[in-house]
Amino acid sequence: MELKKGSLMVIMLLMVMGIIGEAQLFPNFYRSTCPNVESIVRQAVTRKIQQTFVTVPATLRLFFHDCFVEGCDGSVLISSPRGDAEKDAPDNLSLAGDGFDTVIKAKQAVEAQCPGVVSCADILTIAARDVVALSGGPNFQVELGRRDGLISFRWRVTGNLPGPTFSVNLLNWIFRKNNLTQTDMIALSGGHTVGFSHCTRFANRLYSFNSTHQTDPSLNPSYARQLMQACPRNVNPLVAINMDPTTPNSFDNAYFKNLVNGEGLFTSDQGLFTSFQSRATVNAFASNQASFFSAFSAAMVRLGRTGVKTGRQGEIRRDCSAFN
Repeated sequence: MELKKGSLMVIMLLMVMGIIGEAQLFPNFYRSTCPNVESIVRQAVTRKIQQTFVTVPATLRLFFHDCFVEGCDGSVLISSPRGDAEKDAPDNLSLAGDGFDTVIKAKQAVEAQCPGVVSCADILTIAARDVVALSGGPNFQVELGRRDGLISFRWRVTGNLPGPTFSVNLLNWIFRKNNLTQTDMIALSGGHTVGFSHCTRFANRLYSFNSTHQTDPSLNPSYARQLMQACPRNVNPLVAINMDPTTPNSFDNAYFKNLVNGEGLFTSDQGLFTSFQSRATVNAFASNQASFFSAFSAAMVRLGRTGVKTGRQGEIRRDCSAFN
C-alpha cells in the first residue's frame, strides 16, 4: 500500500521529534517514574553536610571534573581494581572522598524507593546543585534525563581539565570546547568561594614565580605573607588551606572581592582580574552577588548539558562505582 506524500512527511516528522525528544534533558524527567527524587537526594546531601562541610566543595568539584572529561555521565565515579579509571588520573587524585560518598549515599536512598530508574549522573547533578543551595548559594532548577556512561579511563583525562596556572585565553579555550562562554567560565570559577587547596598547587607563586620576581607581584603582599606562614618551603604536601580566606564556609561572591584585593589563590584565579578581557565581569560579580548567582546558575545548567548520554545511550547503573 502506497503512502501519500503528506502521510509520509507526518511520519518522518514524528520520527525526528522522537529522536529529538530522546536527546533532551528537562526538569521533570522523573515525574512519573521517581517523583520524589530531588527531595530524596537533598535529604541525603543535607545529612552529609551536617557531618562535614567538605561535602560542599567536594561534590561541586566532582560534578565539574565529571562533565569536562566524558561529559556529565558519571564516568568519574567508576572504581577500577587496576587503577586505570578516570578517578585514578593525576588530575583527579585530589578529589575529596566526601564527594563520592555523597553520591553513593544519595544513590542508595534513591534506589530504596525507585530501583533502577535514576542515573548516577543525574544524582550527581542534583547533589551539585544542592550543596550550593545549602551553603548559601542560589537554588536553581536542574535538567534531568542523563544516562550513565560506559567507559572510564585515566588517560582520557589529560588535557581536558583547567589547571591552576592557566591564562584567561587557555581557560576560554578549554571552556569553549564544552560550549561554555567566558562569562560561564568566570561564574563557574566563583565556585572557588568554597573549598581548599594543597600548598603544592600554588607554591610557585610564593617562592619561584619567575626570574624577576620570587613572589608573584599580583599577590596582595599581606595575603602572600599569610600564605607563606601556612605553607612554608618544603611543607608537607598534605597541608591544605581555604581558597577563600574571608568566608570559606559560605557560597557567596567573596571570591570576586578577593580577586579585586589581589587575594586569588591560583594564577588562574588572579588572572581573571589582571586580564582586561575578564576584569569587568569580575568587578560586576564582586559588586553584585545577585548577578553572580544568576550567572552561576545559568552556567551550571549549561555545564550539565555537556556530552550527555540520553535515550538508549549508556545505562542506569545499580552501583555508581561499577558498570552493570
